[in-house]
Amino acid sequence: MNDFLNLLRYTTLAGYQWQQPRLLLLIAAVPLLFVLRWVLARRRPRVGVAFGPGPVRRDWVAALRFVPDVVLGLSMSFALVALARPQRTNERVEQSGRGIDLVLALDVSGSMEIQDLRPNRLEAAKRIAADFLRTRVGDRLALVAFAGEAYSLAPLTTDYDLLREDLASLRVGMIKPDGTAIGTALGVATNRLRESTARSRVCILLSDGESNAGSLDPQLAAQLAHAFGIRIYTIGLGQDGFVPYKQDSLGRTRYVQTRLDETTMRQLATAADGQFFRATDAAGLREVFNQINRLEKSEIKQLRFRNTKDFYPPYLWLSIGLWLLWLFLRSTFLSNPLED
Repeated sequence: MNDFLNLLRYTTLAGYQWQQPRLLLLIAAVPLLFVLRWVLARRRPRVGVAFGPGPVRRDWVAALRFVPDVVLGLSMSFALVALARPQRTNERVEQSGRGIDLVLALDVSGSMEIQDLRPNRLEAAKRIAADFLRTRVGDRLALVAFAGEAYSLAPLTTDYDLLREDLASLRVGMIKPDGTAIGTALGVATNRLRESTARSRVCILLSDGESNAGSLDPQLAAQLAHAFGIRIYTIGLGQDGFVPYKQDSLGRTRYVQTRLDETTMRQLATAADGQFFRATDAAGLREVFNQINRLEKSEIKQLRFRNTKDFYPPYLWLSIGLWLLWLFLRSTFLSNPLED
C-alpha cells in the first residue's frame, strides 16, 4: 500500500525525467471528455418512464452511477503517464589522471583593508580566489592565512565547498600579532606539501607588503620549498604610494602610504621555479589567477556512465487494472442503461 501511495506522490512524479512530457498535458483533457459526453447525452431525445407514484428519490446512491466514469478517467490518466515514459538516470563519473596539490597562502594583515581595490584588498582577493577554486577539477587544495604568524586553515582536500567557507571566513585581525610573515607562511605551505605524491606541487602566495615578521627568512623558506619540488607563484597586490584606507567618523577618507617589496617577491618566485605577478586592481588580479590556471593544468580525464531506468510499468499496470475494473462495473447496478 505504501508503494502504491508513493507512486502517486507529487515528489515522486516531480523526480522523474519524462521522455514524452507533452503527453502529460492530455491528462487535463480527460475530464473534458466526460463533460462533452454529458452535454451530448443531455441533447439526446428522452423518453419519459414512470416507475411509480411519488417523487424520484435522489440521494448518495444516485451518485454511485458516476463511479465507473471516475474509474475510466483514472485508467486513461495512468495510461498517459505510462506513455510519457517516466525515467530516472543515474550518472557515475570516474576520474583518471594526475592532479595538482596546491596551497593558497593569503595575507590577512591590517594593510589588506586598504581600498585601492574594492571594497578592499582582502575582500577582492577572497572573491577572485573563490572563482579560481571553481576552475580546479580533481586537484587537492589547502588554505594558509598569515599576518604576524601563519596558520593552516584547511588541509589538502577536494572538498571545495569547505575551502570556500574557510576562504569566506578570512578577515583582517584574525591573526595576532599584525605584520607580514612571508617566510613563515611559505614554511607552513611547504609543510603541507612536502609529503605530497602529486605530479605537481604549487604554492600561490598573495601579499601586499614586505616581510617584517616571523622567525623564518623568506629566502630560506623558498629554497626549502624548492628542495621539496614545490613551485611558488607570488602575487604582489595593490598600488604603491598614497592610497585610500578608511573613512573616519566624519566620512572623510584617510590615506596611507604603502609599498610592496617587489624585489623580494620576485626572488622568492625565481628561487622556487615559479613566477611573480603584480596586480594593482581587481581586473589585474583576476587575470593573474587566469594565467596561473593556464600554467598549472591537471591531467584529469573524466568518464561518465549513465544508467537510465524506466518507471512506466507500475502506471501501465494501474491503468490496465482500472480498465478491467471499469468493465466489471459496467455490468453492475452502478451502470445506468436507461441513461446510455
